Amino acid sequence: MKSKYVILASALLISVSNFAQKDQIKAAEKSMKNGNSAEAVATLNQAESTIGSATDAEKAQYYFVKGNALADLANKKVDESKNLSAAAKAYQEVLNVEKASGKSKYTADAKTALVDMKNKLINAAVDAGTAKNYKVASDLLYQAYELDKTDVEKLYYAANYSVNAQDFDRALALYDDLKKQNYSGEGTSYYAKNAINDQEEFFGSNASAKTDRDTKVRLKLYTNPRDEKVPSKRGEIYKNVALILVQQGKIEEAKKALAEAREANPDDTSITLTEANVYLELNDYATYKKLITDVLAKNPNDADLVYNLGVIAGKTDAVEAEKYYKRAIEIKPDYTSAYLNLAILKLDADKKIIEEMNKLGTSEKDNKRYEVLKKQRTDMFNGALPYLEKAYELDSKNEDVATTLLNVYGALEMTDKKKALKAKMGK
Repeated sequence: MKSKYVILASALLISVSNFAQKDQIKAAEKSMKNGNSAEAVATLNQAESTIGSATDAEKAQYYFVKGNALADLANKKVDESKNLSAAAKAYQEVLNVEKASGKSKYTADAKTALVDMKNKLINAAVDAGTAKNYKVASDLLYQAYELDKTDVEKLYYAANYSVNAQDFDRALALYDDLKKQNYSGEGTSYYAKNAINDQEEFFGSNASAKTDRDTKVRLKLYTNPRDEKVPSKRGEIYKNVALILVQQGKIEEAKKALAEAREANPDDTSITLTEANVYLELNDYATYKKLITDVLAKNPNDADLVYNLGVIAGKTDAVEAEKYYKRAIEIKPDYTSAYLNLAILKLDADKKIIEEMNKLGTSEKDNKRYEVLKKQRTDMFNGALPYLEKAYELDSKNEDVATTLLNVYGALEMTDKKKALKAKMGK
């Protein structure tokens, strides 16, 4: 008889607990209607320890209301990053609970909310990255990836932000995940101009983006459709892994990682180029030159590759770099960056010339040397000028090009051209 009372007492406790959960959920919904999301979250948190004993219907309702309250706080910029993450987890719990129970009262709304959460997590990550809060940016992008694991690009950028945050162990873990998935990021980006404002817009890089763009072009809402090839990111991934390992003093691991990457992706020249760059960092010039030769043999007419070789060669051999930049221009005559880097190569000696000129005295010998250096400097600027003017012709909005050209005009005392350029730049 006594045991029956115990059983009855337990049943009453469970019943009271369930009533409390229902009351707290209703109270939270009332707080939400009154615009007090913080109060709603606080109320729901009180029920969190007992939610495990609730029915599946109550669990789904609990997590859905909690997701809405947290999302509202995030929209109001209250601990935005933290509440966005918590809201996304709450909505995910709704899906998990209803999938297990076979019911779908909140599933459609939770899925819609998760899409919104993903977009907001991405936007918050961009804002955090702009503010140089790289760890926060990485965490937010990783959460966006967790919501949609088909969007592996977000994992890639989360890894990059971890590098910027100097959280190298986490970066290695994320890069390792990318390598296991054989992620390349290679594809095509789709653009078109808005017929109303004539501004080019990016539609995306998947099949649905292309369909959307093509449909709007066909309806004459957009014009000038443009496809842009997105190169493989494997080289950068393996490069970052190798450089992190080098920084950690794991030189042999870095070499092994790159060799394995090249073996697994024999046609991806970006990996070979990356390996060459790492050997350059290690001052192993013999291996560097061998790898560069292999790359050129496979892709003699790849303008981007030839340009990148110029960038790498520029660290040790200006003559070799100039050869690559000129070759890149032969292949692609409108290669703005190649023209700019050629100009920079020409201008590289300016610092040394100025330093020597400043050390000269007023003797006859020093005066003669000064005139020699002055002529060298003028010749140097004249040598860079055609490349800078061409780069500006191709990309007048490039501030680096415009500023460098302005300085060269000033050095050559080309007053009229300097004045005209300043006017165009709005200075």
